[in-house]
Amino acid sequence: MLLLRAVGLLVAGALRPEHPLVAWAAAVSQATLAAFVALAVAAPGGAAAGVPLAARLAGLGVGLLAWWVGRGRLLPALLAGLAALAAVRALG
Repeated sequence: MLLLRAVGLLVAGALRPEHPLVAWAAAVSQATLAAFVALAVAAPGGAAAGVPLAARLAGLGVGLLAWWVGRGRLLPALLAGLAALAAVRALG
């Protein structure tokens, strides 16, 4: 396992940010994150399963809007989405 990490460090250190392999890895990571978010909204498990779909969709929409308005800043978008989710849940 340690050998694989060392090889990964060597390969990553040799690649430039504009290399196609780096672009591919970024695309795969973004697609994976999008799939996890879609699954969490559409079919949540655990404690999130008790949150109504309308609240989850409101949180997602407000979070995406805050991310777009904030030019990609993640923390404000996350906080805005959570606030919207809590507000819709409290009102509903």
